[in-house]
Amino acid sequence: MPFLFSDEEYVKLFVMDKERLDNLTTLRRQRVSLVDELEGDVDDLVEGLVNLEVFTRDDREVVLCLPGPRARVRKVLDILECKGEEAAQIFFSVRRQPLKEEKTLHHQSKDFVKLKQKHKDVLRRRSESMLHYNTRHGEKKLFSEHYVNLLLVDGHQGLENKRHEVLTFGQKRLIWEQKSSALRKINSAELFSNVNEKRSVKKVLVTGVAGIGKTILVQKILCDFGRNENHLTFDFVIHMTFRDLNLIDKPTKLRELILRKNGHLAKEVDNILENDDKLLIVLDGFDEFKHYRSSDLDVFVTEPDEEAEVQEIIGSLMLGELLPNACVLLTSRPTAVNHIPVGCIDRFVLIAGFSLNEVQDYFLRYFQDKDLSDQLFNVVVANKLMLTLCYIPAFCNIVCCILKESNCLQKENPKTMTDIYVQYLVALLQSHTKARTETCPQGHKANSMHEMSDIVLKLGQLAFQRLLEHQTLFYGSDLDMAALEGYSVVSTFLDKTIVQEQGYTEEVFSFSHLTVQEFFAALFCAMTDHPLPNELQNTGSEEETNSGHLQLFSRFLSGILSERNTNILSRQAGLCCNIEKANSYRNKILSDLTRLCENGANILNSLHCLFEQQDPSLALEVQPTVLRINVSDETLSQMDYNAVKYFLNLKEGNLLEMDLTGTDVGCDALRDLQPLLLRCEKLWIGENTLTMDTVQVIADVLQKSDLLTHIG
Repeated sequence: MPFLFSDEEYVKLFVMDKERLDNLTTLRRQRVSLVDELEGDVDDLVEGLVNLEVFTRDDREVVLCLPGPRARVRKVLDILECKGEEAAQIFFSVRRQPLKEEKTLHHQSKDFVKLKQKHKDVLRRRSESMLHYNTRHGEKKLFSEHYVNLLLVDGHQGLENKRHEVLTFGQKRLIWEQKSSALRKINSAELFSNVNEKRSVKKVLVTGVAGIGKTILVQKILCDFGRNENHLTFDFVIHMTFRDLNLIDKPTKLRELILRKNGHLAKEVDNILENDDKLLIVLDGFDEFKHYRSSDLDVFVTEPDEEAEVQEIIGSLMLGELLPNACVLLTSRPTAVNHIPVGCIDRFVLIAGFSLNEVQDYFLRYFQDKDLSDQLFNVVVANKLMLTLCYIPAFCNIVCCILKESNCLQKENPKTMTDIYVQYLVALLQSHTKARTETCPQGHKANSMHEMSDIVLKLGQLAFQRLLEHQTLFYGSDLDMAALEGYSVVSTFLDKTIVQEQGYTEEVFSFSHLTVQEFFAALFCAMTDHPLPNELQNTGSEEETNSGHLQLFSRFLSGILSERNTNILSRQAGLCCNIEKANSYRNKILSDLTRLCENGANILNSLHCLFEQQDPSLALEVQPTVLRINVSDETLSQMDYNAVKYFLNLKEGNLLEMDLTGTDVGCDALRDLQPLLLRCEKLWIGENTLTMDTVQVIADVLQKSDLLTHIG
């Protein structure tokens, strides 16, 4: 059957075809005048086309063997016509430059080609190894052999900055999988491909929760570019991290920022910046930038050699005022995205982490043994909490580490997030000290454990103080860092960067992830007599709770102070809990739950603290006059539902009300909660969640119960 087009479609095809042939048509029409114009410069022209990789060396020999300059020009035009539109376009762009500048460009292009390859070699060398949080000397793995594909999804993410990012992840993971057929998945090589014919993509924002793989994606891009596998439309890729940019405390220039870690580009950096349409700048970790609130500017930097504050340079890059033709890739956690200038981003990409297949693939690459990896993967599948966490690559690595070091975990599998972190800590400490204690006399083993516990507490003190100050970077010259000098175990939990300054270098440290810092901070608070942060003592104020700053810290603290984890830490890590603080914190959980059940304020974080304790007797001690459960305005994850069910399954009697407004609760979750809903007198649920399925679930509840009297 012949293809049929409307008149409008025929016109569109004609216009597209005309544009495609424009340079070739011009080449044919101007053939006579081009022969006259170029006969005096044909040799330089041929050399330039070879350097620009339009002509091959064989093409050059074919042209230069002809007698006379006019015959050579005709042969050049013949070859260009055979090579097509792109070759003709490059020819005209070279021809428009003045001859002297053109000759200079031709001589530079030889060096330029060599520099391009040298830069790729540098990026390949820097990105070829995959280093995990606990990698030791001699244990590096090739990135290309251990990289597991990440699920990248086109589309802007709705921000949820009122709670900790990692804890909102569980249910979203399931939703993404359910809707995967309707989402447009992309790979890293397609990040800068045009969204449509009308709009080019220059600025790309990649976002995702902590540990989801943003930096690994950046490493993938650098590695592919260095190996000549992807992103070859760019001549150069410049990589900068906001952790490094935080160390700059005086006015600087974009040129200087680039050369800080790319000194080999010094001779050609001006040419690189002039041809910014062939340049990709990667800015990793915007949420870690200490000036991230100041990037939407009124004062712009427009030249690479213009001196300005670092936030002005970065803001101008993002807004396209500086290097307007360059491509920029920006990564950030969701909580900082609101501070990225509106309108400057052409594409939003969300990293959705691993699917179930990728988790299994990660296990295989980690353990390098199919039978063993399958066995341990089945252990994780049997534990819903661990499986949920494994969708986040950073947690997947932590779980693999636990499985490797502790022979399929302790006898009792972890039930809470704190359980996993405690076993992770114990596994790493035991792995680090095993070789030393096996060769030491028996009396020295206790000394080794005592020394290790002291180091852990010093790390905890550092984490605690800096968490309250909202700081994630620590200088090696700081007094609290000096106290950790010489202890090799510190590198298991802290990342170190050597920063080049004028005339000297300086070490800068940070915990591998913010969650690790929060865990160590809670560990210090639990093991010492240091008072709780003021925000946790002011139980009448909801301000800090709503901000989410110390939510995960408070959950870790509750889990560490639980009886089962204090026993593990004392027995296997020499870390003894402050008993008075443990009792005090239990009382705080009781009073908070009682108060929130009675006044109807949001109770979710307190339910998580109770869940971390895993002590049914504690829930039974909560005796409010009325029972209200408000978890509204939170997108609930499976872990959230687990915390709610844990508490209510231990409480008898009716619920005055349950508020699920703004939680995106679905029919599956309602079915799971159905036994609890039968005890409700009032259920509040948002209209946007009332699908036919959810209405049917609620109708089933109404048929079985006289108690549920109001749906809001």
